[in-house]
Amino acid sequence: MVRFHLSTTATATASPLHYHGVELVAPFPLLSLTPHHRHRHQFQLPFPSLSASTSSPRCSRRKRASCSCKMTDSQGKATQPAGRDVRSGDMIFQPILEKGVFRFDCSADDRAAAFPSVSFVNAKDRETPITNAAEAVPTFIPTYQSGSESQTVQLQLPAGTSFYGSGEVSGQLERTGKRVFTWNTDAWGYGPGTTSLYQSHPWVLAVLPNGEAIGVLADTTKRCEIDLSTESVIKFVAPSFYPIISFGPFPSPAAVLSSLSHAIGTVFMPPKWSLGYHQCRWSYDSDLRVREVAKTFREKGIPCDVIWMDIDYMDGFRCFTFDKECFPAPSSLVKDLHDNGFKAIWMLDPGIKHEQGYFIYDSGSKIDGWVQNTHGQPYIGEVWPGPCVFPDFTQSKVRSWWASLVRDFISNGVDGIWNDMNEPAVFKTVTKTMPESNVHRGDDDLGGRQNHLHYHNVYGMLMARSTFEGMKSSNENKRPFVLTRAGFIGSQRYAATWTGDNLSNWEHLQMSISMVLQLGLSGQPLSGPDLGGFAGNATPKLFGRWMGIGAMFPFCRGHSEKGTTDHEPWSFGEECEEVCRLALRRRYRLLPHIYTLFYMSHTMGTPVATPTFFADPKDPSLRNLENSFLLGSLLVYSSTVSDQATHEVKHILPHGIWMRFDFDDAHLDLPTLYLQGGSIVPLGPPYQHVGESNVSDDLTILVALDENGGAQGQLFEDDGDSYDFTKGEYLLTHYVAELKSSVVTIKVSKTEGLWKRPSRRLHVHLLLGGGAKLVALGMDGDAIQIAMPTARDVSELVSTGEKQYQKRLESSKPIPDVKADTGPKGAELSRTPVELKSGDWSVQIVPWIGGRIISMKHLPSGTQWLHSRIDVDGYEEYSGTEYRSAGCSEAYSVIERDLVHAGEEESLMLEGDIGGGVILQRHVSILKDRPQILQIESGIIARSVGAGSGGFSRLVCLRVHPTFTLLHPTETFITFTSIDGTKREIWPDAGDQTYQGNQLPNGEWMLVDKCLGVGLVNRFKVEEVYKCYIHWGTGTVNLELWSEDRPVSKQSPLTVSHQYEVARVASS
Repeated sequence: MVRFHLSTTATATASPLHYHGVELVAPFPLLSLTPHHRHRHQFQLPFPSLSASTSSPRCSRRKRASCSCKMTDSQGKATQPAGRDVRSGDMIFQPILEKGVFRFDCSADDRAAAFPSVSFVNAKDRETPITNAAEAVPTFIPTYQSGSESQTVQLQLPAGTSFYGSGEVSGQLERTGKRVFTWNTDAWGYGPGTTSLYQSHPWVLAVLPNGEAIGVLADTTKRCEIDLSTESVIKFVAPSFYPIISFGPFPSPAAVLSSLSHAIGTVFMPPKWSLGYHQCRWSYDSDLRVREVAKTFREKGIPCDVIWMDIDYMDGFRCFTFDKECFPAPSSLVKDLHDNGFKAIWMLDPGIKHEQGYFIYDSGSKIDGWVQNTHGQPYIGEVWPGPCVFPDFTQSKVRSWWASLVRDFISNGVDGIWNDMNEPAVFKTVTKTMPESNVHRGDDDLGGRQNHLHYHNVYGMLMARSTFEGMKSSNENKRPFVLTRAGFIGSQRYAATWTGDNLSNWEHLQMSISMVLQLGLSGQPLSGPDLGGFAGNATPKLFGRWMGIGAMFPFCRGHSEKGTTDHEPWSFGEECEEVCRLALRRRYRLLPHIYTLFYMSHTMGTPVATPTFFADPKDPSLRNLENSFLLGSLLVYSSTVSDQATHEVKHILPHGIWMRFDFDDAHLDLPTLYLQGGSIVPLGPPYQHVGESNVSDDLTILVALDENGGAQGQLFEDDGDSYDFTKGEYLLTHYVAELKSSVVTIKVSKTEGLWKRPSRRLHVHLLLGGGAKLVALGMDGDAIQIAMPTARDVSELVSTGEKQYQKRLESSKPIPDVKADTGPKGAELSRTPVELKSGDWSVQIVPWIGGRIISMKHLPSGTQWLHSRIDVDGYEEYSGTEYRSAGCSEAYSVIERDLVHAGEEESLMLEGDIGGGVILQRHVSILKDRPQILQIESGIIARSVGAGSGGFSRLVCLRVHPTFTLLHPTETFITFTSIDGTKREIWPDAGDQTYQGNQLPNGEWMLVDKCLGVGLVNRFKVEEVYKCYIHWGTGTVNLELWSEDRPVSKQSPLTVSHQYEVARVASS
């Protein structure tokens, strides 16, 4: 291929990038943008310029936008842009709720102007100072900078502070260096750099160097930037006015979360069956298929409690209906499931089909219950059923209406409800949601009549609340189970959650641990991922490893996307099936412990799954561990690397005694389990479903003594499904163990509740280390004694235990690491992309399907400009003018691969045969001498065109088709100067645009994200480009380069050579 090297234009001047006072590793250019002719959309940042000593801009705000613009100097001190009424200083405070909790506001007037709290259980608690703490002074006082539209809050904490929380976030566990935006977003196939997911938790848990912790809540429902890019500094930026609530410092992170729960509430008490395994798919297409899946679980002896019905059970996607052909008798189906020990959960979305005669639409219209547009008419947006209206859950009358529909729906035997698409997601719109100008006529206690910008982040929570209340009203003494995709801090009061549409790859397996932990550290303990990955085809090893880990998560559900291969536990061969069986049997044995943890979480606000450092918050070496976590006093250690078994991973244990154990099921693909010294955990038999259990069944407790020879633990028991426990109908047993005179005595030290202790046998397993244990049998409630062997005997037992453990590992059948069938989707996501990583860029390419670039991340700014699925979108190239014409999905061959250390550049050369003797060739490179530039040189070349055609190919066009991800769709635009000198800005509401001739960009155009203050510059050779095309999609934009349309020969290829570079932007 002919190489074309484009030179950087003079518009870019090298200067270091600073984000809020922190200079990033690599500098990139500062570009100056001049406002253009579209007055309503002028790009006018509220400061004259940026230099190396100032931070980059935040989101300059148009009238209809929600982001705010602030800047600080490099020391974080507030500066005042000219012509702006900006105030700054220390925030005022008052103690609220309980000792150690403070509310901060910019001023007394701002305190009065703040909207009511939606996160607090009782909004009045936020407004009411406590009188017995008048002399209390917070340890840390935030500073603020506030204008008429935006408020920035900054809290400086001691050096060495670690950050966690911020809700549902992808990427690393410890959050220093990260920025996220709370804006509930349908984020299919998100990556580690995605900044907005399905839920919003404007909350940070900070662990101080001494192990103490403080929690900080920005109590606003609006879009909020959580900026942790500066070490030991928390920064929030959101529209004015909102209070900050701090919790602590308290002695431990757990104490902070307990205090937080006193404000936002604890998790609803889940029915015990909901803690079993759940099997789901989009979709089980008929009741026959549902029965077949349920039957197979029982035949294969794989524990399971719940089967889920996705959206295809409905009649034309109409909520509260059933497809008459595929699900003709839902009550009969549910009865059959119940008879076999299964519960049934059914999906309900917020999008209601806009159709007169459809009873849900008619009844909602009768109460005038829909979200309105700016003209006072029901807003209509496209979702699964087609044109839809959306319930305005901010109104109590609408919530009551929805609850009544749910109550009637339950009569079909529905056991639980799944609220999906409730960000709310809307198709065929660049923002992926409804317009921010839409009107909600909310209740006064929620904020009154406001636009969608105000209520967007709480829409999903209010829907979940309505669903929960509807289920409860159908039977006041039966605990509801609701799962919600979208949520806000406080949603745990009504619903469990999952981590959305993840991918079937090892990266997402790794991230799933941190994501579950972050939700728990943000007040939502009942969460889990789609085990095995939602999108794409898992390999057997990936699925089995994920099931092994996921069986230890608080919420345990397998789920997969339509069009992928089957993802049931038996779908990947007998080795994987056995691992899944062992993993789920482990879970069911541990259910008494997990259920007890949820009772404690419900009553006391304590977390369920926590990072390993919770065992010793003072130890900094534990704070970044991402392949282990705690379930109470139980430590789970796993491997998320395909070629490394769990026992091969280095196990960094907290201080103290940690006893390894298993259930004679040690396996190379299962996690390793440890019990903390000083702990007792209860175990049950490995049932096939929770309904098989009986309180009189044998009970087992695991005991691990601490350094002083003591241990303690609890077991909570009730009927598992009702609210009778709130009336005292339960049994909470406190067990203790004590070593005295070489005898360990295990007994009940205390009981709570009205239940009498059932007559049952108690098995005591006293762990010695190395998997060795002593076993004793007695009656529960009686003191049981175990004589301790001599130290020599213990050493021999431990040695024998280690040998037996190793023997079990060696005899276990590892899951083969074979590739999954590609299936109807065309390519499995579990295959490893080729990565180019050098200079400013990290790029992932999948040669086997279209040579597609699926990830394009700018490292200095942390901006993920492109993140796609493997089989569609991303960076594509076609050989014709038609969308997805030849070149899009063919398998490409890697012709050349150069690494930085082996040559002058990090590069990849690909070729794809597109038929007729023509190939599409692409060279992707990151140049060593210009590491800020990602260069792509492409060409359509005639390689073996027949002589009968005169050496010329068919008519071809090289169409470069990148699909860029819009992190902030309403704050993103495209700017360029045409060849004729016209300066242009193209915003999403302009629709699709085509430029040819003198209207073409003069060699470059730029995609600008105002919220991030950065732009993606795309430079190209004008003489090679015949047409530029802009297409705004749903949360995406295509910036296409088209060559002319003509035949090619060996002497006359078609070429398009272009570059990408990221620049900071400032006004001039």
